[in-house]
Amino acid sequence: MMQFIGKYLTDKLHLLCNLNTKIVLKKAYYLLVALIVIMSCNDDESSPELKLPSDLALNVEVDEKGTGEVTVSASAKNANFYNVYFGDGANEKPVNTNEGMATHKYARSGTYTVTVQAHTTATAFITETKQVAVEVLPQDGYTTPLTYVGMKLAWQDEFDGTSLDASYWTHEIGRGANGWGNNELQYYRPENTSVKDGYLTITAKKESFEGSEYTSSRIITKDKKVFQYGRVDIRAKVPKGKGIWPALWMLGNNISTVPWPACGEIDIMELVGGGAGKDNTVHGTIHWESNGQPVNFGKEYSLTSGVFADKFHVFSIVWDDKSITWYVDDVQFNVVDITSADLSEFKNQFFFIFNVAVGGNWPGSPDESTTFPQQMTVDYIRVFQPE
Repeated sequence: MMQFIGKYLTDKLHLLCNLNTKIVLKKAYYLLVALIVIMSCNDDESSPELKLPSDLALNVEVDEKGTGEVTVSASAKNANFYNVYFGDGANEKPVNTNEGMATHKYARSGTYTVTVQAHTTATAFITETKQVAVEVLPQDGYTTPLTYVGMKLAWQDEFDGTSLDASYWTHEIGRGANGWGNNELQYYRPENTSVKDGYLTITAKKESFEGSEYTSSRIITKDKKVFQYGRVDIRAKVPKGKGIWPALWMLGNNISTVPWPACGEIDIMELVGGGAGKDNTVHGTIHWESNGQPVNFGKEYSLTSGVFADKFHVFSIVWDDKSITWYVDDVQFNVVDITSADLSEFKNQFFFIFNVAVGGNWPGSPDESTTFPQQMTVDYIRVFQPE
């Protein structure tokens, strides 16, 4: 169009050159002004001033049920579309949306940075970010919160990563004296422990190794993570079967100088597998010494349907200088008064032990009904203490 107008005006100017000089100058002046006005209008029309979006507002909502789902809503003036980054991966591709709405489901708990770009064009945009804390709760069975009123989280292991944290845990290896004092049949090895996808798994196998017919694992926090009093929550799915003996328990950290049972023992959960009445029942017990003799006291808790191997449960104790109380899925089933001087063992520091034993005095040996491998899977351990 501009080429046509320019040629037209040029032809007119040449024509005017053949007329009277005064007339030529006057008309040439008007034609030149017209040319400038036309070109100016055309430039404005072809290259309008680019406006960036403004007033970008960002809202992020987290699903309170712990599914990990997050919903983002964004709005901005002069925005034609939005790109939303959820900060969940190094090579993340943005969610493109014209309406400014996007959802994402996180697989793991954590604090993530959500980034929204409001675009006029692909290269013209403004950015807003917001950090969001996401707690992804396991959906398979019971779970407990990360906070309790009047208490602080003193220690936790969520078993993230790909290996056991050596600053927390130590493997106990071998057959132990007299089968760890119980005529147990397994050989404990680190190879039977794995950490993957946020879970610790201890696997009991039927395999010959170093004179034993079975292998398993036993891990402890002795001299690394020791506690006196507090609330302990352990979320776990435990194995089943005749001769299978999983345990989540504690011993006095002074056991190296004060032998068992004078050091004290707190069994948060023990299951003695073997069919009806056993695979659906766990025990909460303490062991101590009185007048030079071993003493124990415990109670059991049974599910009304199913067995403990079906799904995750939370095994807890609440322990202070007056009592120890046991819970399964926040249901109390045992309590012991420890104010007596005879129970002074339970006013010291204790460490944790996780293991799956095979055979022994209490469960007896596996039989033809027992299947292998058997696994105990632990989702987390959390220790809370008064603020």
